Amino acid sequence: MNQKILTSILVSVLLFTSCISSKGIEFKKEASTKNSEITTSVLDHSHWDQLLKAYVDDQGFVNYKGFIKDREKLKIYTDYLANHPPQKKWSYNEQLSYFINVYNANTVKLIVDNYPVKSIKDVDATISPFLKNFIKIGDKTFSLADIEKAFLQKMNEPRIHFAINCASYSCPKLLREAYTSENVEELMGRAAREFINSEKNTINSDTVQLSEIFKWYKKDFLKESKSITDYINKYSEVKIKANATIGYKEYNWSLNEK
Repeated sequence: MNQKILTSILVSVLLFTSCISSKGIEFKKEASTKNSEITTSVLDHSHWDQLLKAYVDDQGFVNYKGFIKDREKLKIYTDYLANHPPQKKWSYNEQLSYFINVYNANTVKLIVDNYPVKSIKDVDATISPFLKNFIKIGDKTFSLADIEKAFLQKMNEPRIHFAINCASYSCPKLLREAYTSENVEELMGRAAREFINSEKNTINSDTVQLSEIFKWYKKDFLKESKSITDYINKYSEVKIKANATIGYKEYNWSLNEK
């Protein structure tokens, strides 16, 4: 089947599937100022941070063979996340960083467990690797699509689209630092700036070629801005005119391997 058709089917499944559910896991959809909320860091993401620094380079390319050699440490971390499901008293930032790390660490684990593959789309799955139920949180099992759509998108923070990495070349890069409650704001801002100003978008004042992320998740970005160009202009080094011509780059699902 034509690659464009396959990509279109995959995106349609991810955007419009009706099987996405939080399965009773409680989480915050916005920051709270209640005194009962624990604002200090609860979780320890140091294992993930060490792995990222060891096997991800500055451009976000991943040494999956290195992760394979250290797969036990990766499993220890994903098991740690599974055994520490979100709690009501956690802060919004604690929960946000938790779900970002759940997504990213388990995406790497999915590739490691199925390596070698040329693309995440080559991972054996009945419908889509993004709908494969393999992520444990407490006694529930989730897919990558669940983590993105049932939790992260509902937390009303569009910068999550620059923070999570789908193991593909056109994705926002995987940072060499674990997200935590203390740094999640800073890292999401950095991820947004780096992605928007990277080669994954071609931005001129009159004409832009954007990542399809801005088309697929347009509604999320428009929650904060009147238009996609207004949102991008918050981070872009080159400011886009209101009447600029907008096009989209074809998404490259090749593995983001070092």
